Amino acid sequence: MTASPSPAPTPPSATPSATPVATPAAAAARGLLDRAFPSPRLSAEEHDVLDRLQVVLDEQVEPAAAEHDARGRYPTSSIAALRPTGITSASLPRDLGGIAASHRLTLEAQVRMAVADSSVAQIFRVHEDSVRELHVTADPGLRTRLGELLATERKVIGLAAAENGRRVDSPMTTLAHRRDDGSYVLDGTKIYTTGAAGSDLIAVAAFDPVAGATDPLAGIKTFLVPPDAPGVRIAYDWDALGQRATESGTITFTAVEVEPALGGLLATGLMPHSGPRFQAGFAAELVGLGIAALRAAAPFVRDRSRPWPSAETERASGDPTVRALAGELTADLVAAYTAVVATGDLLDAFEAGQIDRTQLAVPIYAAKATASRAAVRATSEIFALMGTRSARRELGFDRFWRNARTLSLHDPVAWKHVEIGRHVLEGWEPEPGLYQ
Repeated sequence: MTASPSPAPTPPSATPSATPVATPAAAAARGLLDRAFPSPRLSAEEHDVLDRLQVVLDEQVEPAAAEHDARGRYPTSSIAALRPTGITSASLPRDLGGIAASHRLTLEAQVRMAVADSSVAQIFRVHEDSVRELHVTADPGLRTRLGELLATERKVIGLAAAENGRRVDSPMTTLAHRRDDGSYVLDGTKIYTTGAAGSDLIAVAAFDPVAGATDPLAGIKTFLVPPDAPGVRIAYDWDALGQRATESGTITFTAVEVEPALGGLLATGLMPHSGPRFQAGFAAELVGLGIAALRAAAPFVRDRSRPWPSAETERASGDPTVRALAGELTADLVAAYTAVVATGDLLDAFEAGQIDRTQLAVPIYAAKATASRAAVRATSEIFALMGTRSARRELGFDRFWRNARTLSLHDPVAWKHVEIGRHVLEGWEPEPGLYQ
């Protein structure tokens, strides 16, 4: 149930709240399923950001979601609407213009974005992961420039990391050659370039063969490249079952120059919790999709579905089997939501040195698996709630399932189960990597 939009609040104070506070029940309902979900526990400053975001999601992002899915192209208007809310720079440290937002806030934001438009949520996640990583791994010059780009200019970052190798973990073939003047030249082709086509800057992962001669991880570098830079060719070939507006197609980089004079936009290495954070974001998007499906189905059940004769009721919403299924799907989503948001606290604890990597990674694997099951089931079973007349193509209820099914294919759930089981049975500790 969506509350009436309220005027945008004034910008947040630079002083954080001393203790977390729970949002009022009415505010918590916005974007989720009435009061079936627990209220988010965030600082007052973080609530300000979330409140501004929710208004934009209600008024601008969700109304455009079906059209963006049908067009299958970058949701320019929706991403533009996110910028003034402060969410795109919230996780930056205060000295760079952010509010040092918790992972709990940004995961809560991703759930709610996915309720409105899951493609927007995935584009934001790529940007958010880049923001959290670049200011840590960058040299001092880039770090300062990031504050200007992200907090002041409100730039949005897309991603070009994956390649079309025979294996997912095949050696990277996009190369970064360093020249004598300190500049780099990039050559290679990327696939699954989520959000890059419409971004202000593309985070391009490339391998420096000189720096990585003895240590391959030391050779992995990330460059920020404008999508209109000479030598960048965007194919606009993304035509997928779901997540159509992420524009996750092919991009080719041919002799693309990255000069120090342009800001030295280079970061080195991977953070040890890059993989788990990446998976937590996918889990948040999946939970949001499941919620979105139930939110769309509920009024249809009340107003348009026909009750089965054996139920002896005038409305389908009075059928006990329909009620039971709706409750079961909601319960699964509440459990998944709770697990996903809790991983935000674990990410913060890991960064503070309070837990080890295994204590972070294994619960995130569990949250990802739980979210995948709950979302794929909810987006499929809404048709059982609504009945045959809901299957008409013009109604578009298939969008939720198509998006959830597509997202769930990333980092297969079966392997999350294997890894959890391996840890429980043998004490295995996952090594840092993109998928562990």
